[in-house]
Amino acid sequence: MRAGDPTPSSALKANSGQTTSGHANEEEDLSNQISISLPTPAPVPVPASHQDLLARPVLGILATMMADGQPQASLVWVDYDGTYVLINTEMGRQKCKNMQANPRATLLVVDPNMSSRWIELRCLLAGITTDGAVPHADKLAQRYLGKQHFYGEVYKVEWKQYERRVIVKLAPVKMTLDAIFK
Repeated sequence: MRAGDPTPSSALKANSGQTTSGHANEEEDLSNQISISLPTPAPVPVPASHQDLLARPVLGILATMMADGQPQASLVWVDYDGTYVLINTEMGRQKCKNMQANPRATLLVVDPNMSSRWIELRCLLAGITTDGAVPHADKLAQRYLGKQHFYGEVYKVEWKQYERRVIVKLAPVKMTLDAIFK
């Protein structure tokens, strides 16, 4: 980023329908689409030996930074498109707010069958979009819970009208694999 360029935080808020307080604009319909892309270095590819951890129903721990500098960790469903890590969340969740303010995040996924096998991905926020977010949530609900629909089977269908589901696209920039005591 060069001096004078807009910060990721200001660019995201300007395009997200969020006010500086973080609340959706009163006059804006929640069905409006969001599509924000941020420049990132070329993502580090996840080796084939560990891609299964991002494709199986294995929970990840996503760490982001709060405004006061404290880390915040969330259990998340994980997806990988071959280049980017994809996290499905709601625009108002703390992890999403944190990444809008600070585009750095770390994802840790540990193989539940062998705790010495894991992947840590240090990532930069590459984008946030509403495009395809509900079908993506359905895909993850099928993978993780065997449910066909996120809304109605995982979350109450009534909640859909109050949420702005998004796919957060994370670019891995550094990777660590497995325990050192192997």
